[in-house]
Amino acid sequence: MTTEDRSRQVGRSVEGDMHVVIMAGGKGVRLRPYTTSLPKPLVPIGDSHAILEIVLLQLADHGFTHATLAINHMGSLIRAFVGDGSRYGLRVDYVEERVPLCTVGPLFGLRDRLPEHFLVMNGDILTDINYADLLAAHRTSGAPLTVATFRRSVKIDFGVLVSRGDRVVEFTEKPTLDYEVSMGLYGLSRDTIAPYPVGLPFGFDQLMIDLIRTGRHPASYPFDGYWLDIGRPEDYDEANRTFDDLRSTLLPTGVREPV
Repeated sequence: MTTEDRSRQVGRSVEGDMHVVIMAGGKGVRLRPYTTSLPKPLVPIGDSHAILEIVLLQLADHGFTHATLAINHMGSLIRAFVGDGSRYGLRVDYVEERVPLCTVGPLFGLRDRLPEHFLVMNGDILTDINYADLLAAHRTSGAPLTVATFRRSVKIDFGVLVSRGDRVVEFTEKPTLDYEVSMGLYGLSRDTIAPYPVGLPFGFDQLMIDLIRTGRHPASYPFDGYWLDIGRPEDYDEANRTFDDLRSTLLPTGVREPV
């Protein structure tokens, strides 16, 4: 039996595997009523492909070989839909949360199944980012965490004041503010999550604060292509409205449309 065969037998990635962990256990409360009968990663885009299906096809196209899905809410539907991943060209396994563990907590029980560097992503984002390049950038950065970031402009629909004491010293009418936001997609190293106990509910925000507080500053991976976080009904409506125009951008060449 080869090293790779033994590794597959015990469910652990071979070092150097292109491995991604996809967080797919949320209830999708903000996306109701679309998520009343389906988990959010399985809602259809353009009446042809589920969000998660698009993500898995993209990952395989970028050279990823192994995906672990962290499931909870309606997890049996995700298992039935994705199966072992072979139809996407991936090896897929699962970790099921018995209690909600937030966006990073599920990783703590996976440490022995992960390579030294891997990707973590939410299961409800649409993007044309190069996943392989993000992982390569993280491997060479030396950072404990690499965050894919996107510039987002937020228009404030009010006049904004700056006061000192009881006097207004600045005023801007309905300004637009620019922010660098997390895309819900990041490169992570196994050593980064080593200190945390299995079963601890823990969020990405808490990990960021811990790393910054201890001087282990994460790296940024700026991205200016297409990105949409499908968290609200209006985001989902936009994804469906624009999918036909973006089909060739989001789907790998040669993907057949359902009959």
